[in-house]
Amino acid sequence: MRVKLILSYDGTNYCGYQKQKNVNNTIQEILEDAIFSMSNKKTSVIASGRTDSGVHAKAQVCHFDTDSNISGERYIGLNAFLPKDISIISAEEVTEDFHARFSAHEKTYEYAIYVNEKTREPLLDRYFYHSTKKVDLEKMQTAILDLIGTHDFKAFNASGSGATSTVRTIYSAFIKSKENKIFISVTGNGFLYNMVRTIAGTLLEIGQGKLPASAIKDGIEKGDRKLLGKTLSPCGLTLISVKY
Repeated sequence: MRVKLILSYDGTNYCGYQKQKNVNNTIQEILEDAIFSMSNKKTSVIASGRTDSGVHAKAQVCHFDTDSNISGERYIGLNAFLPKDISIISAEEVTEDFHARFSAHEKTYEYAIYVNEKTREPLLDRYFYHSTKKVDLEKMQTAILDLIGTHDFKAFNASGSGATSTVRTIYSAFIKSKENKIFISVTGNGFLYNMVRTIAGTLLEIGQGKLPASAIKDGIEKGDRKLLGKTLSPCGLTLISVKY
């Protein structure tokens, strides 16, 4: 039986989703331990993609195979075995051809920034990046449109990603704001290692006047990482949704 899970988590205290050698406290490890506690069965849980240390998820999609006699929807009961910062939103049995990673055709990420020139806002610091400088939102909103389409995002790819191709398609990209908060939303068929955090850093520096409005377009066309802004911290990044 194959079970599909949708889970939400605050990634602040975890070393990312995926299990790693000599690294404890990952989302995958804790989830697999919870499944074993509930069903007495060991299994590997595959996610739509690995989120890095400190990155959050509103609706991460996973699947696992089991020969347990527990029905798919009853795995919502995993919440009894999980810490408070990880929660199963839904659980169901799916067909064997469903694959959380390879069946996905669209993902949406959101990067959150708050602007406060005078001081930090501690209640926001787990989920937002703090900018101490005012930004020109109109410049950012214009520049983000250069992401849309199929491009080689080589310049946005962090070293050590292992990606065989750096070509990705961005379906939509926009910025919304509320009071002193800025939300950068990007939807595509996939993302490179640290790609969204680099997009956010580039847009922020465009808004601050540190980079030209053409920085994203130039980075795509020339493939030069030096033309882009810094990679922002993981705290502001959230995986919003995955579509199949």
